[in-house]
Amino acid sequence: MYTGLIDLPWWGYVVVALVLTHITIASVTIFLHRHQAHRALELHPIPSHFFRFWLWLTTGMVTKEWAAIHRKHHAKCETEEDPHSPQTRGIRKVLLEGAELYRAEARNEQTIERYGHGTPNDWLERNVYRRSAVGVSIMLIVDVLLFGPIGLTIWAVQMLWIPIFAAGVINGLGHYWGYRNYDCSDASTNLVPWGILIGGEELHNNHHSFATSAKLSAKWYEFDIGWMYIRALEMIGLAKPRRVIPTPRFGEAKSVVDLDTLQAIITHRYDVMTRYVSSVKRSCSSEIDRLVAAHADKFDAKLLRRWLVTGEQRNLGAADRDRLEVVLADSQMLATIVSMREELAAIWARSNASREQLLEQLQDWIRRAEQSGIEHLREFSMRLRRYAV
Repeated sequence: MYTGLIDLPWWGYVVVALVLTHITIASVTIFLHRHQAHRALELHPIPSHFFRFWLWLTTGMVTKEWAAIHRKHHAKCETEEDPHSPQTRGIRKVLLEGAELYRAEARNEQTIERYGHGTPNDWLERNVYRRSAVGVSIMLIVDVLLFGPIGLTIWAVQMLWIPIFAAGVINGLGHYWGYRNYDCSDASTNLVPWGILIGGEELHNNHHSFATSAKLSAKWYEFDIGWMYIRALEMIGLAKPRRVIPTPRFGEAKSVVDLDTLQAIITHRYDVMTRYVSSVKRSCSSEIDRLVAAHADKFDAKLLRRWLVTGEQRNLGAADRDRLEVVLADSQMLATIVSMREELAAIWARSNASREQLLEQLQDWIRRAEQSGIEHLREFSMRLRRYAV
């Protein structure tokens, strides 16, 4: 019976399958995601062409299609137009049919043309790499030739890893369950602090908060193996990161905030809002508990607590928002805190305002926060005065 050109113990085949699959994972996160979709790093033609070739063999994914669908996901995140949001399609749908959702969106020519700009369009891309079935068929033949019948299993693992873990787990659980470092506007979460199984993509909240960062880890205890590979490529001159998650800097509190303070706050806006939410949890816990207890019979207690802390309204319909206004009418303090939170977030959302106008709005926000009589707002306004470029 033919056993293949390479004979290994059982554990050797397991190692081979994991190594080959991990190369695919690295190719997806470094080339397709960080390099192509977000331009977070520059890649030398050598690794760039290797990644394209390897992905053709092991996934059959077309670069333009993948980048376009992912960019649309960011542009339309958590809306009905998001290709794979569990918030709108349901967690079961995305977990079990993530690959099908990808293929359905890939047939949307409008998506590909609108969001697929800047991806490779050379002879290889047009005549070789777009023929996805050819690549995966070659990989199947190679696996069987090298490892015999067990090569079919190795090939199946290679083919299933990305659809299950990337299309299903990251796109599904990464917007449904986990922890959040940053209070960004979508539902993205970090699944675990160690990004190994899917190349760092597990740190999904970090990525959605700073989409153009080549590094996905943000805290000292987080590990992004994809970033480790990028740094290794950088050391031998084959890659160059363009951006990473900025680290907030602080100085002495300014008596009058200026344009530099405004710029620092806008740059670190996710840190600003995350700190705001944390301080609300800490300083207003008893008042939040009181409101939840008083209105638990009218509203889901868990959702009510979350909304009172974060001010999020993305998962609420118009009727629920009206009911929450009634809840907030019971607490002038929390009503003010929620209102001030929305006003603060609006400062960096007003793209049509001049820097001078935004500065006036920030100065006014700080002045009203300090005159509100609410200790939480007074303390937070002092923190804002300390942000530095």
